[in-house]
Amino acid sequence: MGMASSFTALADGITIALPKGRILADALALLKKAGFDGEALADDSRKLILDLPERRARLLLLRNSDIPTYVEYGAADMGIVGKDILQEQLKDVYEPLDLQFGACRLVVARPRDYSRPADAVNWSHIKVATKYMRLAEEHFSKKGVQVELIYLGGSVELAPLIGLSDYIVDLVQSGRTLHENGLVEVEEIMYSTARLVVNRASQKTKYEPMMHLVHQLRTYLS
Repeated sequence: MGMASSFTALADGITIALPKGRILADALALLKKAGFDGEALADDSRKLILDLPERRARLLLLRNSDIPTYVEYGAADMGIVGKDILQEQLKDVYEPLDLQFGACRLVVARPRDYSRPADAVNWSHIKVATKYMRLAEEHFSKKGVQVELIYLGGSVELAPLIGLSDYIVDLVQSGRTLHENGLVEVEEIMYSTARLVVNRASQKTKYEPMMHLVHQLRTYLS
């Protein structure tokens, strides 16, 4: 069956967007409990689409940060994505479930030997490197701190070590990466876990299969 005919056959099924990276294994394990076996996505790093005709479903493997856009525009009916991404992007999607895995924290960090006061109340103008531009701006604005935000898509912890920034705003799990790079946590901005998100139109047009899956997942999580 070709790609076009496969897509047509699944048109009244559901498309679920899954994130590449650290939470994919947990996402696949949870979906497998509901009968959606997506292990082929984990086994083949080049595979980005997996059709499950027996479940009238299609799985997409996407960058975490792209999933809210796919779901908002209806290219995917549902998706699994970190709460940090949802708060950063503020896309118009329905968020029915906290999936309770992928726990991490968005924090402010600085070099261990940095000379400025750790208390943000005493900060003046600082440079902050991050990929969370909206959340960082909101955080420092609430504290009345003037910041110059520098967008970086990766290796953010390098920025203060070479003088590009004074601080960083980044996700941490154990904090080991910060420690290994001579950085210390200053403040926590938010706690994040993986969430199930749903396209608002699909929730109405495909209500029965989608809400059945939501109910299944909620049962497994309880």
